[in-house]
Amino acid sequence: MKILHTADWHLGKRLDRFSRMEEQVLVMNEIVDIADRENVDLVLIAGDLYDNFNPSVEATELFYKTLKRLSLNGKRPVVAISGNHDAPSLIDAPDPLARECGIILIGHPKAHIAPFELEHFKISKSAAGFIELEFKNKNFPVRILHTPYANEVRLKEYLGENKDEELNQVLRENWKQIADKFCDENGINLLMAHLYMNKKGAPMVEEPEGEKPIKIGNADLIWSDIIPHQIQYTALGHLHGFQNIGTAEKPVVYSSSPLCYSFSEAGQTKYVSIIEAEPNKAISYDKIALENGKPLVRKTFDSVEKTIEWLQENPDTLVELTLESETFLKAEERKLIYQSHGGIVHLIPKVKNQNFNEKQLSEINLNQDIQALFKDYFKSKNNGQEPNEDLIKIFTELL
Repeated sequence: MKILHTADWHLGKRLDRFSRMEEQVLVMNEIVDIADRENVDLVLIAGDLYDNFNPSVEATELFYKTLKRLSLNGKRPVVAISGNHDAPSLIDAPDPLARECGIILIGHPKAHIAPFELEHFKISKSAAGFIELEFKNKNFPVRILHTPYANEVRLKEYLGENKDEELNQVLRENWKQIADKFCDENGINLLMAHLYMNKKGAPMVEEPEGEKPIKIGNADLIWSDIIPHQIQYTALGHLHGFQNIGTAEKPVVYSSSPLCYSFSEAGQTKYVSIIEAEPNKAISYDKIALENGKPLVRKTFDSVEKTIEWLQENPDTLVELTLESETFLKAEERKLIYQSHGGIVHLIPKVKNQNFNEKQLSEINLNQDIQALFKDYFKSKNNGQEPNEDLIKIFTELL
């Protein structure tokens, strides 16, 4: 059996003032084309389907149209769970209609999906946090343990978390109970979750810039060793770079977002994961690179001329520029830079103040009033530059 794993679509996401919808349409078409070309039997989408709780009409329309095309009008099951950017009730809402097209939408942890049967497949077993799929052209079932993103409130409601219990222990017991009951060697056994997961002893992977953080300290960090031994492949969502934090025999994979969504992802190649699976055998998977989407680039220059030259040579990019100079950018220089390129997301002027001595602010009088403290803090972070009147006014309003 072939399975496509993708995640973190973030449909409707913007990069500052720039819409990414045109790029998202192209990359959704590309994912559908890959699913068809690879002749996959099942599609898994591991959360963050939208970028916010109230997606636009365009984002919603793109989501439904993409799912319908992926499902081949009911011939190929598509299973999608909610992430921390999604409103669970919004994901659940169209499920009765979606299942007629072979699309299974799961918004809440411990959701119980009512069994149903279509021409090409059926849900043969279902329990809280679990479904089993049977295909007319396969002689074995596919079991999926599903865990959409769960905040603390939802965990207490659906998983029965006590304040003194660690999240790892809650999930370990929940997954083990399901796997022991339903996941024998006669079917393919998968886990699908939207979590911040890491391997013990491995370096910590940072959440992308602009991503709503899941990990607060270590309270919400899940360790991969709690995954039940029966699980052959774990399909994860949340981190935007492709990585396997499991083993070659039992992969635990973040499939990556389909586009670079923040400058911390600049230069990343994005992928979908194509899984080949059989019961009671090690799973193999391959990552297929996605080609659509504008490159995100972080560049630093020390002259306006070099900046404009590079911008004109790289027109089809989204850029974060840092311009280092001896003095502040003049209005006409800023205008020339913006006129040379249509994809400048941020222009960060960095003034080199050779006369500033950091020792001047090595000791700050903490008994000053809050405005004086703010001025000293600002100067310490900006090479002695004084905050202007507008900043002082905003700070006063905040106070």
